Formats: sequence, structure tokens, C-alpha cells
Amino acid sequence: MYVANVDEHGVKDNPLLERLEEHASKEGAPVVAICAALEAQMADLADEDKQIFLVDLGLDEPGLNRVIRAGYTLMGLQTYFTAGPKEARAWTVQIGATAPQAAGVIHTDFEHGFIRARSSPTRTISPARANKAPKRRERCASRGKTM
Repeated sequence: MYVANVDEHGVKDNPLLERLEEHASKEGAPVVAICAALEAQMADLADEDKQIFLVDLGLDEPGLNRVIRAGYTLMGLQTYFTAGPKEARAWTVQIGATAPQAAGVIHTDFEHGFIRARSSPTRTISPARANKAPKRRERCASRGKTM
């Protein structure tokens, strides 16, 4: 993976970035262009101000998010979430991991004693009702042994 530090206007019509992309494509490597100066400015902003800053720049997300996503893809990783009444957590697993293997990331005993998992696409889960919303909408899939 190549991460190119470009100036504020260097993402479009940048011959150096184009040369890097050509070189990287020969290796099958992704290129992520970021502007470190803009990233540094965003680091000190509140979340609401970051969103306004990104919209003003015509960006969907910070460069760091793009670097992380490209790294995850390159390493064949994905994130899954667990949510309960007290907390929600993110866990990293290999793409294609089974539910018991994913449970083993939390604790090895969970993999060996796996019974079942209920899952729902993250876009269907309301943060305020993480435990109850998917079941009620019947968008919750059950994997594993049935009870």
C-alpha cells in the first residue's frame, strides 16, 4: 500500500500522484492520497466541526479512515460488533471467518463452547436500541444451534 501525502489541491490533476498510481498498479498495490496538513487541522476539531470541514472540502471521510479501510482490505480483515446493555465493542476478524471463529476473538472458550449468534447488518441498528431494534424488525439472523 502506498500513502501519498499531497497538498490541499493535489488529489486531482496531480502528475506525481498519477505516476505513483501507475507504479502501484504494476504491483497490485492500492494508493491512498491524503493531505497531512488537512488531517492535522481536523485532529483538533470537534466531531460536528469535522463533518462541516469535510463537507466544505468535498470529502466523505478523513484520510485516516481511507488508510485504515485500505489496510483492512489488503490484509483481508473485517470488523464485527457486539452490543449489549452496557457497552458496544468492535472486533477484527479475517474475512470469511465463521461465527465460532469470530467468537474466539473475544475469548477462546467462546469458540469451543459456541452455541449461536444473532446478527444484523449495522445499517439496521439504532445506536440507542442496539439490543432490541433488530429483533423487533425481524432483521436479525440466527446462526448456530437452535434452542
